Amino acid sequence: MTIRTILVDDEKLAIQGLQLRLAAFPDVEIIDTCSNGREAIRKIKTEKPDLVFLDIQMPGFDGFSVVKGVMEIDPPLFVFVTAYSEHALKAFEANAVDYLLKPVEEDRLADALDRARTRLAEKRGLEEVEKLKNVLAEVAPDALPEMEEEGEPATGRFEKLINIKDRGQIFRVDVDSIERIEAAGDYMCIYTGDNSLILRETMKDLERRLDPRVFQRVHRSKIVNLDQVRQVRPHTNGECFLVLQSGAEVKVSRSYRDVVARFVH
Repeated sequence: MTIRTILVDDEKLAIQGLQLRLAAFPDVEIIDTCSNGREAIRKIKTEKPDLVFLDIQMPGFDGFSVVKGVMEIDPPLFVFVTAYSEHALKAFEANAVDYLLKPVEEDRLADALDRARTRLAEKRGLEEVEKLKNVLAEVAPDALPEMEEEGEPATGRFEKLINIKDRGQIFRVDVDSIERIEAAGDYMCIYTGDNSLILRETMKDLERRLDPRVFQRVHRSKIVNLDQVRQVRPHTNGECFLVLQSGAEVKVSRSYRDVVARFVH
């Protein structure tokens, strides 16, 4: 899968540096470069790239103005590149794939491309499903409702109550009251607003029991109830903290930052 890519930056040296780093990734095809926001909007609309590396601080149209300027088409994925970390939260709001600080580190660039590949695969998968639905609507309309029903999440199979044996007692915990879960070896620490309990179970098994539209992993060893999130606080290097209803803060690692885009609008 080739990733058709446009680079946007008003500094020639920044574009050249990014071109050199991206040359190490054979699936990235740089189809164009732009030196300002107006040019970027025009090229994105005509070239229809998969991915855009977009500088934020540019004279005239900044990076966020470029994103707004292409919203009437099916927009590409964006990776913001900037020297200023204070734009991190706004980048999340723009549903960016990633947020890179200049000078761009090679491992961070590789992480950003991994996320872009995942998002592109999901997007193309959805497009194929839509094509199939359109064909079925014409040649086998009776099969379409059944297909749509199968595609819906089976919400009934997720737990509403979890029994937790802790300190010689069995606690029946309402799943909605759980605000976060943290792994501690072979145990899970279950946190509600006013209590914490220990459950002997793996993170993977527990995830299967919880509705993924509500409970999302934000770190290799942490799951958060998105309904309990009350604030998103930006941190250094594009990371952020989720502030929960109880006041607890959970750091979102770079690998899971797409989670934030699900509820930050």
